Amino acid sequence: MKKLVSILLTFVLAFSVFTACGKKEKNDPTPAPTTPATEAVTATPTEAPTTAPDAPDVKSEGVMTHAQYVAAADEDEVLIECYVQDHQSWWDNKISVYAADTEGGYFLYNMTCSEEDAAKLVPGTKIRVKGYRATWAGEIEVAEGATFEILDGNYIAPVKDVTNMLGSEDIIYCQNLPVAFNGLTVVSAPTYKWDNSGAPGDDLYFKVALDNQVFTFTVESYLRGKDTEVYKAVEALKVGDIVNLEGFLYWYNGANPHITKATVIGNVDAKSDGVMTFADYMGAEVDDEVTIECFVQDTQSWWDGKITVYAADLSGAYFIYNMTCSEEDAARLVPGTKIRVKGYKAMWAGEIEVAEGATFEFLEGSYIAPAVDLTPYFTGDTIISQVPEVAALMNHLVTVKGLKVTGDPMYKYDGSGTRGDDIYFRVSLNGVSFSLVVESYLRGADTDVYKAVENLKQGDIIDVEAYLYWYNGAQPHVINVTVQQ
Repeated sequence: MKKLVSILLTFVLAFSVFTACGKKEKNDPTPAPTTPATEAVTATPTEAPTTAPDAPDVKSEGVMTHAQYVAAADEDEVLIECYVQDHQSWWDNKISVYAADTEGGYFLYNMTCSEEDAAKLVPGTKIRVKGYRATWAGEIEVAEGATFEILDGNYIAPVKDVTNMLGSEDIIYCQNLPVAFNGLTVVSAPTYKWDNSGAPGDDLYFKVALDNQVFTFTVESYLRGKDTEVYKAVEALKVGDIVNLEGFLYWYNGANPHITKATVIGNVDAKSDGVMTFADYMGAEVDDEVTIECFVQDTQSWWDGKITVYAADLSGAYFIYNMTCSEEDAARLVPGTKIRVKGYKAMWAGEIEVAEGATFEFLEGSYIAPAVDLTPYFTGDTIISQVPEVAALMNHLVTVKGLKVTGDPMYKYDGSGTRGDDIYFRVSLNGVSFSLVVESYLRGADTDVYKAVENLKQGDIIDVEAYLYWYNGAQPHVINVTVQQ
């Protein structure tokens, strides 16, 4: 047990944005597999039995429990009984198997196997495996060269919905089990290999988001090849697609699920009948009635039945000024929340917004827009507000890196305020000088960013994250400041 605790504490549970392909780098097979990957039957939680006639929760004498297997040291000899859930392509008398019992999941890497026996390893098949325990990039597995025998018995592990476990430490306990993720948003187009250096037939990598966290998932080509439904489905994914996914919770320096099923259930930019697209909204005249559907990204302080919202969809961003809102509903406007807003378009000092007094209703859906890096647009004598690509990002979350602080922070734009008022400060980058502000209704005096700006000194080099508000030009509302060391 002491060993188990030690192992679990060493896992890195942050999900990588770019992850190298699991086993192919460790031992990239040549020649390629002789048996193409095929789509296997995936059981649903309601179809999967929880017990079988051979009592899958009972081990033979001398066989390890799942807990004993996990707690063993690397290179310890292990003897386990488990049930095949799926496998990668057989090749050169080797096969990699995803297996499970009622206690947990197993990954059997390059197990010794004849082609004849490989055909017998259908989902549910019970096997006894003898080999050595190994850990590779956090993945606990039975090392290459293990041997096995087929036993009587059958068990299909239920698919476990782990959507709410994404980003938590508890997900480690589901390693190698069949799992499901529901309602995730695709935030990058799929790539062949982790660095997009591959071609059709290679592993597919794609990024999905849940709230403000981004994760990388993989279609392992030896598990589901290019002719399978899931491979084709992932190739066709578009940024903004909302998907339900199933697969095995493989590990590579964090969870790197091997996906076996992908179903598109919607798209962030899909609009209800009568609702404007972002282009329609931008093209409307001032004082025109507007109806939009968007996702809350942040809010200013609620007061007197009103709240100001920074919102976005896949196409652009919105500023909804003093929207009518009860205090109870204000508490529900957390980042990612989808709302339908009805009001009137306005413009104030160049800022395009939904005017005071708009009404809203809550909708199903969640989306956090990724920040856009504006740093490359700061060159020479550029007037940043006149750069079309920058102006198109009005109210969007943006980042700028490597700014030099050129003036002391001031309470109010002219220094006439006191602590608790907005903080203004001057910065420059590549000869371009401009002002930034911490809007006190968005990030008050007790927040980290407010305090960080108060402590800035001339000459500090900083990175900032902000909403690209407009006041006679770009005047970003800063929500995060990092001083470079």
